[in-house]
Amino acid sequence: MSQLKVNAIRHTGASSDAVTLASDGTCTAKITNNLSNRNLVINGDMRISQRGSSFTATGDEYTIDRFKHSSGSSFNFDTTTTQESSGPDGFGNSLKITPDSVVTPSGGENGIIEHYIEGQNVQGLAFGTSSAKSVTVSFYAKSAATNANDQYTVWLQFYNSAGNRFIKNKAFTVTASWQRFSITFTGNTSENIRNSNDLGLRLGLILSSGPDDIAAEKTSWEDSNFWRAVTGQSNFMDNTSNEFHLSGVQIEAGDVATDFEHRSYGDELLRCKRYFTMHSNLGTNTALSDGFCWSANEVDFMYTFPVEMRTTPSIYQVTGADYFKIQGANQGTYIDGSWTLQYASKFATSHYAGSDSSRTAGTAMHITFNNAAARLGYSAEL
Repeated sequence: MSQLKVNAIRHTGASSDAVTLASDGTCTAKITNNLSNRNLVINGDMRISQRGSSFTATGDEYTIDRFKHSSGSSFNFDTTTTQESSGPDGFGNSLKITPDSVVTPSGGENGIIEHYIEGQNVQGLAFGTSSAKSVTVSFYAKSAATNANDQYTVWLQFYNSAGNRFIKNKAFTVTASWQRFSITFTGNTSENIRNSNDLGLRLGLILSSGPDDIAAEKTSWEDSNFWRAVTGQSNFMDNTSNEFHLSGVQIEAGDVATDFEHRSYGDELLRCKRYFTMHSNLGTNTALSDGFCWSANEVDFMYTFPVEMRTTPSIYQVTGADYFKIQGANQGTYIDGSWTLQYASKFATSHYAGSDSSRTAGTAMHITFNNAAARLGYSAEL
């Protein structure tokens, strides 16, 4: 008969980082939820910024990957956003936004930092059922001394399968030191979240709001397509010395803010590239693609995306005189004008542009970046 050997734990009264053993033999485990795929936010630690490291905007545009600079009612949200190489303890990066001019919002005007999530990625919240889960939003934030103790608003919105929108919000107050904020919104048992690659859940941090959009906190889900800031909202745009720093953004099911889920750089980058992918430009003569001459004055090339994009993308580019160069056949000549997507899908695309020198149709060539400012990318953002 074989013997079953069992390794026993002998109580010694000692403790470790994970377990505390008391003198009476009881054991207390220090457990935090470190399971993967908890965080519904992509790039919440602000590490990925394919478009650049500094952005000046007054309206709507993406800045650091997956985070959008947004304005409501055409507000002049005149700011500079930068990717900082510092953050709260445990974070190497953060988003910093500063006003470039003093602006007072009126009517329904708003200035917001946003994050969009596909509906098919939040079905685990079980909205529209009796099992609907609470949603906890957490993030680290701080201000400059000039806007310390200002009040801003966390705003959450979801879209149901009929396209209707429902909102809740909550105020928070910043200081000149990093704080972690945690806000829990109860689930909605009546309305589902649409199950598609369209916008399903939308997070907004409202920094400025006109008087028409400031009201009492929304503690119940309200059918609304409007921004709503909480009574007491401050105006971030009232001083050009103001700052708002943000990192460690997390949205998860449940009523507890667990430790921020740190993912690898490569994993986070690939997640970002579903929505935006940029050709790398490391300066003069950085390879762009192998291509060919379709006709005497037209350069063509194809590109396969590193991951399947959310939808067929649009082109994103920064072009100028001599920004792209042809190496190989007729080397030393340049691309004229901008690139046009000829055929595109979620998986690949082909491009064409004019060139400043004629050549024989079918000639193979190598295309490079020729200016550090040149950009070529693809956007399938929500």
